[in-house]
Amino acid sequence: MAKKLSLKPLGDRVVVKPSEKGGEKKLASGIIIPETAEKEKLMKGEVVSVGPGRRNDEGEHIPVEVKAGDTVFFKKPWDEPIKVGGVEYFVLPESDIILIEE
Repeated sequence: MAKKLSLKPLGDRVVVKPSEKGGEKKLASGIIIPETAEKEKLMKGEVVSVGPGRRNDEGEHIPVEVKAGDTVFFKKPWDEPIKVGGVEYFVLPESDIILIEE
């Protein structure tokens, strides 16, 4: 598991350390997600920090479903990664995470 960051994302944002730059993915279950399956290529990475969640229109708290240490597949973000201690991270909304690898 990655070293704990001193950065805490707000709302339902998640900090992910990418582990690869796209391409064909093979899940532990044997499912293969080809690079050409979607217009937006999926990336794989490790969740290193999560926000507290968000509030819906009724004011109810909706927690983030992923946790630090989860390996996830996510949509390639439009934003550039941030660098902390020489390591690149993406800060993205939880809704951009497609799968959690078990």
